Amino acid sequence: MQLPQQPVDAPVREPHPVLSEYYSSAEGKQRFTRILFDAGAGDYDRFDRVFAFGTGSRYRREALRRAGLAPGMRMLDVAVGTGLVAKEAVHIVGDLGSVTGVDPSPGMMSVAATGGLALVCGRAETLPFATGSFDFLALGFALRHLVNLEKVFLEFRRVLKPGGRLLILEITRPEGRIAAVLLRTYLRGVAPFIARLLGRDANTPTLYRYFWDTIEACVPPDRVMATMAAAGFSRIRNQRQLGIFSEYCASA
Repeated sequence: MQLPQQPVDAPVREPHPVLSEYYSSAEGKQRFTRILFDAGAGDYDRFDRVFAFGTGSRYRREALRRAGLAPGMRMLDVAVGTGLVAKEAVHIVGDLGSVTGVDPSPGMMSVAATGGLALVCGRAETLPFATGSFDFLALGFALRHLVNLEKVFLEFRRVLKPGGRLLILEITRPEGRIAAVLLRTYLRGVAPFIARLLGRDANTPTLYRYFWDTIEACVPPDRVMATMAAAGFSRIRNQRQLGIFSEYCASA
């Protein structure tokens, strides 16, 4: 018997199906991504500058401003990584102590710590913060690496103050076939090749191949927004820059 298909705007739990080339379960995904990001931490910022042609810092800062981040706000950067989003946020809020980062990767956080950020080890699914702690929450290019979007968005809403702002930055598979092929070639072919030549860690090429595979398999934006709405967020919107950089914005 054929099971009925879910509506395209139905909430989802997993951001994408299990990618058996890399892991076999949700627990396996957590272990795999932690090891992968720990290993690639030393190369991450350098290759971000190379692969984004030096525009990443400006884009992150402009996206934060578009989403409503303003001076005096207290912000949480979930999956802070090496601090690329958090460091731009500090320039806007005007106080290093007003930006906190949380991440499960000690390797990534060891790089972020060099900038003096307040850092906490933890996962998006169980944030170690009190209810209503933050005015603004950002998740930068890590939605695909989460395990349970329903649980994550409920946690995001919990730690935000009423009316607090949410920004999720993500790379979305282009709608056009040619654009998708070009992006796939760049991220799964060119980027790993450069990483193999110039990277300090042997796992860095795998990191960029994995990036593309998660982009290709990720649920579309309408399913992400439906899951945000089911968690209680309002004023949800998704706008794209250059057809691939999704900015999900919402209010708690």
